[in-house]
Amino acid sequence: MQALLGRLNISGFDVNAYFNNHQSNSSALPNIAIGVSGGGYRACLNGAGVFQAFDSREANSSAVGHLGGLIQSATYWAGLSGGGWLTGSIFVNNFTTITALLNDNTSTVWEFGNSIFKGPDQGGIQLLNTADYYNTIYNDVQGKTTNFATSITDYWGRALSFQLVNATNGGPGYTWSSIALEESFSSGSTPMPILVADGRAPGELLITGNTTVYEFNPWELGSFDPTTYGFVPLEYLGSNFSGGVLPDNEQCVRGYDNAGFIMGTSSSLFNSFLLQINNSNIPSPFRSALANALGSIGEDNNDIASYEPNPFYQYRNGTSESAQSTTLTLVDGGEDLQNIPLHPLIQPFRDVDIIFAIDSSADTNYNWPNGTALVATYERSLNSTGIANGTVFPSIPDQNTFVNLGLNTRPTFFGCDSSNLTEVSPLIVYIPNAPYVYYSNVSTFDPSYNNTERNAIVENGYYVATMANATTDAQWPTCVGCAILSRSMERTGTTIPDVCRQCMDRYCWDGTVNSTRPAEYDPKLLLTAVSVNATSEGMRIRGNGLAFGAFIMSAMLMLF
Repeated sequence: MQALLGRLNISGFDVNAYFNNHQSNSSALPNIAIGVSGGGYRACLNGAGVFQAFDSREANSSAVGHLGGLIQSATYWAGLSGGGWLTGSIFVNNFTTITALLNDNTSTVWEFGNSIFKGPDQGGIQLLNTADYYNTIYNDVQGKTTNFATSITDYWGRALSFQLVNATNGGPGYTWSSIALEESFSSGSTPMPILVADGRAPGELLITGNTTVYEFNPWELGSFDPTTYGFVPLEYLGSNFSGGVLPDNEQCVRGYDNAGFIMGTSSSLFNSFLLQINNSNIPSPFRSALANALGSIGEDNNDIASYEPNPFYQYRNGTSESAQSTTLTLVDGGEDLQNIPLHPLIQPFRDVDIIFAIDSSADTNYNWPNGTALVATYERSLNSTGIANGTVFPSIPDQNTFVNLGLNTRPTFFGCDSSNLTEVSPLIVYIPNAPYVYYSNVSTFDPSYNNTERNAIVENGYYVATMANATTDAQWPTCVGCAILSRSMERTGTTIPDVCRQCMDRYCWDGTVNSTRPAEYDPKLLLTAVSVNATSEGMRIRGNGLAFGAFIMSAMLMLF
């Protein structure tokens, strides 16, 4: 972090002296978190560009105008749904780089040109045709059914792994808890990766703003919400816990936390993809398994992930709606509209100073964000039920204001003046998806991208994070440094440099509200477009996302 801040040209501030003065008290120094939103492959690839921009291992990322080193300076990295695919693919693959994922020609990892419904090309590590692909997924999940209940998420998670995990057949033996054993993680060289899912109470179909939010980190599954307020060791997920303990007559289970299953849980909204398959190459046992899974839970529950035995069985009986159920039912982490995984990052226990909130949501008709995710987290923090459990979040304007004031077109800081808060909350640096060199507002339900499209969205994401390597604002890197230091300088009573005051004036939301209905938000490219080849479907339109999403879903019936 010291090296990063030293490069960001914060005039009037001696970075080395500041760190030397506080080296004996690490809590005085900044505590950084990054959250990357959901949004299918759009979120995965836009978030990849941001990760690449923040990663000091990438070529030129530490040059003037760039922000390499933010990843190495961060304590936490959280993702959900499509952002969770990115998170898992980086951390499960030994904290790899984005460049390594993009340039790997020896396997099918990150080869999104073949949709997840067709399976990988017959080459590299995975030598499978479509029928073999589905048979392999079926057999892997059937191995679990011997001892445990399964859901459509089990199949979805295994399919995801073929694209995201660089191992034979998508690494069926890879677990989320194994991340804790990686040297880069155990040595503190990486942020802690967190995935988010929402709880769904028995019999509940709609996810409300006061649903219980669960997190998966390399050590635990659990929630800080008062409904559950507990964690189970992730390595022993699948063990028959009761009342928060494992009875003496029960044995420990390992291996339940399959990495694909965890990523699939956080993105279970996409389970419906598998239900649209209509192809003669799909083996009948696979079709029957999906039908049986759907039949056991009902069609309205096709987006659930079943965790049975429930690790929180008879735990918090007075507050948890799932305590009396032998199954814990989890769904996509964005179903409560908190599509940026801020919940685990604003917990007082973690003392986070600043959160870089990367928003690839498709809130508008043209698949651009409009701040809905921030609004949802803010409203939850005010919920009268007490579900917020002591979390504090800065004031956020309504979605119309985001669009009318252009807060969804560029980075914006929220919570700059902590004196306006009843308690200190993290400073939120909101970084929305925007078109710099490519229209990255592709539909959430687009199933495939050739490599030129994939790379273009990643490149655009790099520019989103760096404001085109500081070409649209030469002071942006300095302002990032000021934002990182903001809460730390408040704690230590350090005089705010003039350049940081200028940055706060420029990027902080000043409280202005304009809630009138905005015009249709349809931004144009900020820079010269990059060249891409035709899509694997032969088309990619920039237009009404809802209509195109419906087109994609219906077209899945004819994919093959």
